[in-house]
Amino acid sequence: MSEAARIELLRQLFASMPGPAPRVGIGDDAAVLSPLGSASLVASVDEQIEGTHFRRAWLGAADIGYRSMMAALSDLAAMGATPLAALAALALPDDIDDAFLAGLAQGQREAAASVMCPIVGGNLARGPCLAVTTTVLGTAATPIGRNGARSGDGLYVAGALGLAAAGLQAFLRGDASGATAAARAAWARPVARIADGLSVRDTATAAIDVSDGVAKDLGAVATASGCVAELEEVALREHLAATGADAAASALSLDALALALFGGEDYALLVASPTALEGFTRIGRFGDRGHEVVLKQADGTTRALRGGFDHFAMHVPTKSK
Repeated sequence: MSEAARIELLRQLFASMPGPAPRVGIGDDAAVLSPLGSASLVASVDEQIEGTHFRRAWLGAADIGYRSMMAALSDLAAMGATPLAALAALALPDDIDDAFLAGLAQGQREAAASVMCPIVGGNLARGPCLAVTTTVLGTAATPIGRNGARSGDGLYVAGALGLAAAGLQAFLRGDASGATAAARAAWARPVARIADGLSVRDTATAAIDVSDGVAKDLGAVATASGCVAELEEVALREHLAATGADAAASALSLDALALALFGGEDYALLVASPTALEGFTRIGRFGDRGHEVVLKQADGTTRALRGGFDHFAMHVPTKSK
């Protein structure tokens, strides 16, 4: 199929998506969206590269498209933004056939449609490996930043921590057992928690999505806000047991707490709030001025946490000491 035919295939697939219709859509040099009025435009971009973020041996085409879109949309969730539109740039190696492309696009469409975010454009190019670059646009009257947490705020989470990291380990080890099925699904098909972000946009003082592990991502909030973030081991382990991360990690002889702290790709939401949040679980608090992340251990002692997913090195969590 020619480039023009492939563009037409994508145009037809994305043209009928639910959500605000663009004034100018796929087929022109750029998409044109309706004026935003008093709302702020929130924009983010994410790239998923074969061999770095996924392997085709593990995922079908639709899964690759789905997780690529959700990874980008998760940034909008962390900002408390309503999705407006998405654009996707695909680099396709020569062994990608039209059926695979259609499947990938179907996965993108499914993910975007689930949060009413029309795909309004993008780009196709030939490349040495499959790469999916997704730009997402959203609107928010007052976007939630990372710099608003204050001493006394509680630390809350929506979504499972450590489960996706366990899923990645299962794929790496070739574990296809029922004990790791939920974990593999969590990694293959993450969920951007748009509804949760919108539900706390008037209450949260700071927020971030967990893409690189709780320790690293929470560290970004602590640094930006200028206060210490204290995780509570007892609350975390209760959360890990309730979400199934503990069982999946045990099946792989790994520690779920280490996976949650340093694994990443959960796309859960961490939120600072002075009041309790419905649908969220409290797992810690923010303390006095500083920029550290510490773990209050079950015995009452604390230890500083550093590290997380490194995009330029494979990180494989092991049993914590």
